[in-house]
Amino acid sequence: MKIRKTWGVVLGASALLALAACGGSSDSSTESEEATAEDSAEVTAGEDITIAVITHGDDGVFWSVAQKGAEAAGAALGITMNYQGANNNAQDQAQMIEQAVTDGVDGIAVSLADPKALEGALKKVVEAGIPLITLNSGSDLFKGLGAITHVGQDETIAGNGAGERLKAAGGTVLLCAKQEQSNVALEERCNAAEKTFGGKVIQITTSGDADRVAQQAEIKAAMDADPSINAFLGTGPVIAVDGANAAAELGRSMPMGGFDLSTEILDYIGQDKLTFTIDQQQFLQGYLAVVFLYLNVTNKNTVGGGLPVMTGPGFVDKSNVVAVQELVGKGTR
Repeated sequence: MKIRKTWGVVLGASALLALAACGGSSDSSTESEEATAEDSAEVTAGEDITIAVITHGDDGVFWSVAQKGAEAAGAALGITMNYQGANNNAQDQAQMIEQAVTDGVDGIAVSLADPKALEGALKKVVEAGIPLITLNSGSDLFKGLGAITHVGQDETIAGNGAGERLKAAGGTVLLCAKQEQSNVALEERCNAAEKTFGGKVIQITTSGDADRVAQQAEIKAAMDADPSINAFLGTGPVIAVDGANAAAELGRSMPMGGFDLSTEILDYIGQDKLTFTIDQQQFLQGYLAVVFLYLNVTNKNTVGGGLPVMTGPGFVDKSNVVAVQELVGKGTR
């Protein structure tokens, strides 16, 4: 009966709007509308709904917020929402997806950091007739994989914006550092920044956020090897901070940008150690993916019109960092 409660609210609101549009009605007609809404809710309330959200994420500052968004949507709708993160292991993610199909979930949302590794598993989702939505990464691939829509930011637009800002700040040689191998979203960010930066761009991939000492050392070595580097872009919040620390160790001052939010990266922006970060609002990615799947399962709704549903990009810099910090402290940004 979880679904009955939610649809009772929705249908009850629809009935009131219909009455208002007609300019009022008698008490008997009001009772009739309410009864119709209740009957419709009873029909909808057949079974409990389970939606699986399966990402390549870890338990870090970014994905913990996306998970909170998915959990908040599940709680608001009164449904079962199962979240799993594969910790950047595409094979594990594919197995999680296949298990969700076997379990007979009603809808599946997945991130597409490594689309090729997930093709077989996603084909099974579609063949099973389970509604599919992609989130976070894969905005240009979702249609080919049979997904209803994609929820996230356009990485090309975001990267373009980063390149433009770093160029405007005086950068001529950019080091763009990525923290994951085979993540198409991170590749797109650096490639897009290169298109608008206008100068020389050097791309590196570090050993990852899990070993921050090693990551900072790798960025420092790349900066030290080319003294002409005078701008830096990290494709995540942790690597951006590690890049700022590497530059500080070398005594180098330069415009520096990052992606996504954390308490640490916002502190660095407030202290002028970083210039900006790009916010893709991952809470929304988790939340909307669950809501969209729920509406498709219960009401056959589709969104996006064949295009992604954008949750960004937005820039956080010295002008708005304090307001955003308060929301990050609440765990919703």
